[in-house]
Amino acid sequence: MNLKLIKKYISCSFILILTGCQNGCQQKKIEQTLTPLPQDPLIQVYLNHSETSEYQEPYKDKKRQGDDLEKQIVDTIMGAKSQVDIAVQELRLPKIAQAIAAKQKAGVKVRLIIENTYNRPINSLLPQEVKKLKPREAQKYKEYRSFVDINQDGKLDTKEIEQRDALAILNKAKVTKLDDTSDGSRGSDLMHHKFVIVDNRFVIVTSANFTLSDVHGDYTKPETLGNANNLLKIDSPDIAALFTEEFNLMWGTGGKTSQKFGLKKPIRAPKTIKIGDSTVTVHFSPTSPTQPWINSSNGLINTNLSTATKSVDMALFVFSEQRLANILEWRHQQNVQIRALLEKSFAYRFYSEGLDMMGLALSDKCKYEVDNKPWRQPITTVAIPSLLRGDLLHHKFGVIDNQTVITGSHNWSEAANSGNDETLLVIQNPVIAAHYTREFERLYKKSQPGLPQKIQQKIKSQQKQCQKIESPSTIENKSVQVNLNTATLAEIEALPGIGKKTAQRIIDARQQKSFTSLKDLQQVKGLSTSKLQKLQGYISW
Repeated sequence: MNLKLIKKYISCSFILILTGCQNGCQQKKIEQTLTPLPQDPLIQVYLNHSETSEYQEPYKDKKRQGDDLEKQIVDTIMGAKSQVDIAVQELRLPKIAQAIAAKQKAGVKVRLIIENTYNRPINSLLPQEVKKLKPREAQKYKEYRSFVDINQDGKLDTKEIEQRDALAILNKAKVTKLDDTSDGSRGSDLMHHKFVIVDNRFVIVTSANFTLSDVHGDYTKPETLGNANNLLKIDSPDIAALFTEEFNLMWGTGGKTSQKFGLKKPIRAPKTIKIGDSTVTVHFSPTSPTQPWINSSNGLINTNLSTATKSVDMALFVFSEQRLANILEWRHQQNVQIRALLEKSFAYRFYSEGLDMMGLALSDKCKYEVDNKPWRQPITTVAIPSLLRGDLLHHKFGVIDNQTVITGSHNWSEAANSGNDETLLVIQNPVIAAHYTREFERLYKKSQPGLPQKIQQKIKSQQKQCQKIESPSTIENKSVQVNLNTATLAEIEALPGIGKKTAQRIIDARQQKSFTSLKDLQQVKGLSTSKLQKLQGYISW
């Protein structure tokens, strides 16, 4: 890059100093403020860890780098003239609640859907309920209570609640809201959406919940910047119509029986719409495991990954979908550069595909995941980002060939695919992709690649403890390979642990739908997880 271009994209006009690290030390961190990238006029990208902007954080009273995601949401809502629809897992930011209440008072129609776990004001939880909270939820409760307790006297008075408790603000304004159990069911696995629709035209889609920790940072940890998240603001009546259809399915047409969450929603194919210079494909989860996997959201990710010719960069909170790891391995074998940033909390768990990409496997009590497939040609470009303590990598995006962006609320997992209410967007536009590429490069530049010493030791320890259990890499070297979609009854019956009745059930099942993975075999009666594990290395598709 020549000097002129460097001056165009980089200016050292801003220095951010962070203080207050542990043990009384001081840590200074100098960041360069980059020149903002061009924005597409109809689809704009915002990042709360951006190095192109700064804002005054409204609750911790500090100036910091990044885009103010809360302000983007508030401004969009305040611009509403007729209707606001919001579906979000968790809403705890009071300025968003105040904006919603203001529009309701102004006569704008407001509808709100929240995940049932987070549909109660902080002051409504009884002491015995608080005691029963799981550790993670207990910590979130403690954090939020501290935020609402403005004078820090350990008590929540009416004024504090009305000023800071977002759900209490909404309840006082009598905003109409429901959750995924409002139909009388147990709800979807998670109502995990994070979108806003305004006036059937503007749509906000983000990876962030409407909380301090996801947007600005933990209230009790002033040095945090919030979990790394992205937000899209889309100006398109056509896209708004697709999101309104999803919202209306969950909201219902009147009465509990009309509300549809999770797998109760009808099967819908992805929809592709041209918006200015962008081609946008939208799909909503979940998809039943009984349906062809390729028609699901993960199937859509798979289809797009298969088109990669140069590079795939991923920044993912969770990556546990085996078939996506498999397609990435195939692209890697075709000389496509694969790089992955994974949230530390999930990167080294036994189900993480990050381990597969590094050619490794962890067992769960000496049992390996069905279909686990470490790469034969491992890569060294799997890393965890170096974020401030308390902040998480909460992105769910991938960038293909610096041209196509995969993003939304949808984690790259089986749970998101077949149980949660989720949004997945695939956007083809190099102007938009450039924002995600820059975010990836920023995170990757400060990341820690490879396997920590602790995990290396854990793998070695497992190899000693689980000597009688074959690892996926060992199993893969077996010479016998039976194609379950073409094999005869006798060939299938000869497989380990398969009798004549089970072999016939396999043949009956493949006539309904061809097998693509060991997980497909879970639908066949008589095939337990232990039997499926024994089949690894002996079968193909």
